[in-house]
Formats: sequence, C-alpha cells, structure tokens
Amino acid sequence: MTALPILYSFRRCPYAMRARMAVRTSATTVRLREVILRDKPDEMIQTSPKATVPVLVLQDGTVLDESLDIMSWALDAHDPDNWLEHRQEAMDLAHRTESEFKCHLDRYKYPSRYDDVDPLVHRSAGLHFLETLDQKISENGQILGPDAGFADFAIFPFVRQFANTDRNWFDAQNLPALMPWLQGHISSDLFLSVMTKYPQWKAGEDEPRF
Repeated sequence: MTALPILYSFRRCPYAMRARMAVRTSATTVRLREVILRDKPDEMIQTSPKATVPVLVLQDGTVLDESLDIMSWALDAHDPDNWLEHRQEAMDLAHRTESEFKCHLDRYKYPSRYDDVDPLVHRSAGLHFLETLDQKISENGQILGPDAGFADFAIFPFVRQFANTDRNWFDAQNLPALMPWLQGHISSDLFLSVMTKYPQWKAGEDEPRF
C-alpha cells in the first residue's frame, strides 16, 4: 500500500490535462510524477507497458492508464460540481472525439508522422467536427447543458491543441459559440491551476503533492 495514489503526467498532453482537472476538482491528492516523453521512467513503463500518460497507480496497486477512467475514478469519489450529470452521453462524446477528431488533429498537426497525408484535408474534417460542437454549445451554453461537465473538460484540451496549430487561421473561422467557450476554459482558474510547471521526476526523488 502506498500513502497516496501516484499520477504519471506530462504537462502539455491533453489526455493528462483532463485527468489532472478531474483529480483537482475532486479534491483528491496524488503524488505527481512529471514525465518527459522522450525519457520515460522505467517505473512507468513497468507499471503500464503501453507507456503513455496519464497513468494512475492506486494505493492497492491497481493501475488506471486511460484518462477517461482516471477522470471517472476521481469523480466517482467526489463530484462537487456535478460533472457526471450527463455521464453516458458525455462518455460517448468523449470517445467519439478520440476516435474521430483526434485522428484528424494528429494528421493536421503532425503530417510528417504519416504517409501520404494532406494536413489541410484533415484540418477541414476537424473543423467540421468543431462545427457540431459549436451547435451544441450554442443551444446549451456548454456542450451538454448550461453548466460545464465531463464532456467539456474531456474535450476542450484537444480543441485547444487544434486551435494552437495555426491560431490565425483558427481565429478566422465561424465558430461563434465555441470560441468563447474555449477561451473561457483555457483562462479558467481550474485549467491554470493544473498547468503549473514541475521538473521531470527521477527515480528516488520525492514527488510533489498535487
């Protein structure tokens, strides 16, 4: 048994961002191990052979290495802001974001990693997905209702990444509801609080409490 859960994270990873936000809003304390992706610690790889962040190791040794599972674990323990109100719909949309939007985001942002890819084609496809989100936000205020919930926090880190790929182009798009929604989330106290910079964790070092 460990004193506190251990969270392997990388500050700029959108999967890790959403996990950290759920942990923070649930008032759960963890030991944070900041990872550099080109220099992953052996301890993390041994714990989760797929070697991607985030990874949460619970006190009893249980390993959660999917960000949505980490979000659910934290919020099941304590959900003060009712993020789980539309749980199944939110989870479905988060999975759709991963299967559809993230595919286009990666090929738009990192075209050199793929064979025979036109980044502008994937930019257009990603924009189409964002237009569906814009409609939902226009109707509801947030993605699934008037208050931000699981879907918003699970999805906006990926929208942020898409927007930052070419900010001038993105700002010129007609997304009248999504634009202020995104800006509101990235300037929120919650998001800023989970974007604090931490040094790379090394084996044998004490971890900061998060």
